[in-house]
Amino acid sequence: MSGSTYWCTEMFNTDYRRYGSVCKRKKRVKMGALLFRQQQEAAWFVSLAILGALHVAAVAFRILSHLLLLLRRPTDLCHRYGAWAVVTGPTSGMGRSVALELARRGINLVLVGRDPAKLKDISDNISCTYAVQTKIVVVDLALIATPQGDEALRLLRHAVAGLDVGVLVNNAGLAKPCAVYLHEADVEAWVRMIRVNLWALTEVTAAVLPGMLERGRGAIVNIGSGTTLTIPSFPLFSIYAASKRYVAQLSRSLHVEYRARGIDVQCQVPLFVETNMTLGATASRKRRSFLSRLIMPTSDEYARAAVCWIGHGPLCMPNLGHRLEWCICHVVPDWMLDELCLRLNLWHRVRFQRLRTMRASRPNVINNGCMPCKQV
Repeated sequence: MSGSTYWCTEMFNTDYRRYGSVCKRKKRVKMGALLFRQQQEAAWFVSLAILGALHVAAVAFRILSHLLLLLRRPTDLCHRYGAWAVVTGPTSGMGRSVALELARRGINLVLVGRDPAKLKDISDNISCTYAVQTKIVVVDLALIATPQGDEALRLLRHAVAGLDVGVLVNNAGLAKPCAVYLHEADVEAWVRMIRVNLWALTEVTAAVLPGMLERGRGAIVNIGSGTTLTIPSFPLFSIYAASKRYVAQLSRSLHVEYRARGIDVQCQVPLFVETNMTLGATASRKRRSFLSRLIMPTSDEYARAAVCWIGHGPLCMPNLGHRLEWCICHVVPDWMLDELCLRLNLWHRVRFQRLRTMRASRPNVINNGCMPCKQV
């Protein structure tokens, strides 16, 4: 082999080795990058799998806890909390039904309302039907935070003094003015709603709470609204929805404050509940379908579930149909719920305006032009 040939061969071999070394390095770099990418993808997958498992576990735990509450036997309220219950707004609707259900369970009642005749009627009804005692306290809760309201609260404190009050049901509430824009309603109407929904609930709770603390037991049930839990907004009922959100937040905070001292504070958040006022706007009860009764229970049906849930958690939606509605709303986008609520309440607005016109033209029509169903 000549020198030039040998030199060319060596150069070729050297270049080939260098090329092979470069290819190997490139291959290692590509394999390293591929391995790093796979590790990253695996890490993301594992992270998402862990988050999904935690979410499923949380949902399963909530469902399991709920099932345990459903399977739990009704609590003996009289034995657990005390022999007496205070109920505000007991003369009609849900308040009347809750009072009757508590009496059916053997609990004596202090009935708090503004109409003496209606209070006497429900008191006589309970006394004739059940072997329990009743007391009447005439209080206009819309006068709370006024001199007349202070005197009424003094009468309430005097009425419950010495009684083993174990349950307080703050049921009284106002939704009027109904389906109106904020600038349309009279300021006094807003103030009246705020007095009943916020101040009265707080003052009545403060009046009954000291006795519960002395005895080391008690249950406070504040009737809120499903609007605070189910839907993101409630247009044309803005002040009402805001006042009920206060009720939910107050109840949750009081639950944390007093649960270690033997007092259960709970906010119940129903959706639509049928009362006598709905008969003019819906079909008769005999013609109502099963689905209609499921999503809008009667006040008696709601009361039975509500009393069973007393003491079971700081925030609850006792009715099964209402809980199904909440589950459906939970998966619907907020903007869609906003639009649906606005359209529904605009429809209510038209109906209420017609009712007010009819009331103005026919004074003997018994209708206050407010909500066609009890919504709390």
